Amino acid sequence: MLSIVLLPGMDGTGSLFAPFISALGNDFNCVTVRYPTTEGLGYQELEEIARQSLPRDGNFIILGESFSGPIAVSLASANPKGLVGLILCSTFIRNPRPRLSRFSILSDFLPIKLVPAFIYSYFLLGRATTPLLESSIAAAVGQVSGKAFRARLRAVLEVDVSAQMKSVRVPTLYLQALQDRLVPAEAGSYITSVSPEAQVISIDAPHFLLQVASDKAANIVKNFASSLYSS
Repeated sequence: MLSIVLLPGMDGTGSLFAPFISALGNDFNCVTVRYPTTEGLGYQELEEIARQSLPRDGNFIILGESFSGPIAVSLASANPKGLVGLILCSTFIRNPRPRLSRFSILSDFLPIKLVPAFIYSYFLLGRATTPLLESSIAAAVGQVSGKAFRARLRAVLEVDVSAQMKSVRVPTLYLQALQDRLVPAEAGSYITSVSPEAQVISIDAPHFLLQVASDKAANIVKNFASSLYSS
């Protein structure tokens, strides 16, 4: 069975993949990567953790959601044995908000754990917010220390894996959320400028595309997986 390695958003818990995994059904062996909840680790350290979760046998797809897009690209650029496809969802390969780079030093002092829930809902869920999704986000965020969040935010402000993106040799799919209030459309356009062969599918959903449009996203991923063996 084809495996799909799921790399989570900034919370790093992997718990927010539950609706998407359910929508995938039994078509994949889902491997959910989980990042440490208390350590202040950057992309390089988190990439090594994710690398340890790659299947040793059989074929697999790497899916990088939001924060984990750069990790997914870096892993794919190394052409690991068994990798057949790369999926990037609501994500970026370099700082998606370059104007914020000048404030990177302030990331060490941001009271991230004190951010009100409605702020998360606005940026991640938009008009698709529901009590269940809000509680799921709160539960995930509640597991992660401020130190870990600040390190990940700093990593986003400094990241650029454009060179690694150019080295990816497997078919690539970019899932773009049309209502994304966190990652601008320019981030997706930049990915396709670096990798013109990447397929882009836009979905009318907020940043949390896999959570809000789980069934639609799952069907797209299934079709993408099928195309890997029919081409």
